[in-house]
Amino acid sequence: MTEVDRLRAVCLALPEVTEKVSHGEPTWFVRRTFVSLADHHHDDRLAFWCAAPPGVQEELVAAEPERFFRPPYVGGRGWLGVYLDVEVDWTEIVEIVADAYRCVAPKKLVALVP
Repeated sequence: MTEVDRLRAVCLALPEVTEKVSHGEPTWFVRRTFVSLADHHHDDRLAFWCAAPPGVQEELVAAEPERFFRPPYVGGRGWLGVYLDVEVDWTEIVEIVADAYRCVAPKKLVALVP
């Protein structure tokens, strides 16, 4: 299973998530975008961008810039960039994606996510 397939499975396991192509890349929605694959800049890096709770982007980028980054366009709104072409901790990715979902999903759906 590729990293993209694994990311897709993590996103689609959450309540009422849909996948559509946006800006040429797979993107996952729960009413609004919460995770987007970030391969369209063709910089030879595979990553995704996601919504993040306040302060998380700064904390993770400062602590591990080889794994996390401030994405263009949405980084100013606190979104987090996560590289998938490094050693990936999938337990952590599941938590990051769940946090992104909680940032965007309606409260009734957030209540369904442990």
